[in-house]
Amino acid sequence: MDANGTKHLVFAILGFLEQQMTSSELDPESKESLEVAAQCLQSAYGVSLQDENTSTQFPLPAPLVDIFAAGLRNLQIPHTSAADRESAERLKSEGNELLKQDKFQDAITSYTKAIAIDGRNAVYFCNRAAAHIKLGNHQNCLSDCIRAIELDPNYSKAYGRKGLAHTSLGQHREAKECFRKALELDPVNSSYRENLGRAEQSINEQSSTFSAPGGAELGFGGVNLPQILSNPTLMNMATTIFANPQMQSMMTSMMSSVSGDQSPAGSASVTDLLQAGQQFAQELHASNPELVEQLRAQRAQMINQNSSSTEHKETPQ
Repeated sequence: MDANGTKHLVFAILGFLEQQMTSSELDPESKESLEVAAQCLQSAYGVSLQDENTSTQFPLPAPLVDIFAAGLRNLQIPHTSAADRESAERLKSEGNELLKQDKFQDAITSYTKAIAIDGRNAVYFCNRAAAHIKLGNHQNCLSDCIRAIELDPNYSKAYGRKGLAHTSLGQHREAKECFRKALELDPVNSSYRENLGRAEQSINEQSSTFSAPGGAELGFGGVNLPQILSNPTLMNMATTIFANPQMQSMMTSMMSSVSGDQSPAGSASVTDLLQAGQQFAQELHASNPELVEQLRAQRAQMINQNSSSTEHKETPQ
């Protein structure tokens, strides 16, 4: 690439960075880092988005993200001969047998060899994703599912397995969209319908979760509440926490509101309830962080068990 080509690319990257700096998904610190990166690029290459001459010199037919996606779709992969495709299919079948025997790492090796021979086959990527998710390699599973979908946008299994990876990572909104798409492509698949329902349930549960310092979650969704209530350690701590005068005041205020007392002392609201829950979460986290981690682990285990129960019924192609 010559000097002008490099500047053209830098100009496109600057446009991408500027777009990202307006994204609601990034925090202020991340946006500041992007701003510094943009300034460094402008200084190093002498390219500026504010320069009208530069905009004229380096026109872009589309945003960089769209150009990149189109480039991936049209990437020229070396032609695969019939003999090579046959070899790749043998490796895929070998990987399928290893997967059935729970030899997940060996299955990944076989699928990887098949992909090295024929990188156009979406099934190889999707099957390797299935092996990755068995090993808990959720990010690798996502990468393989994304590649499978790029090769075959109507591949329902790729969306389904991508949804499972998102679920395992706690990304339930992304999981919901994947299962919705999978079900759209394969309407009779009961596992997609069940996993979609679980994703929606997890989203609802997350909305009712209290957070303590350090990101600890104390929502009741996915937690065995009777088991918690029978835990003497937790109940003793709860008794101590609710003996706190501040907590007693909050609870008295809320109870007065429920009974219809509209006096200033009883003017509680949903905000008061949330504050009480937040206070309880903070006290619990400060008193026994190990117990909080135990509750979080229990909730995560139950979610993973629910999300994987139907996937395990699937067989690789």
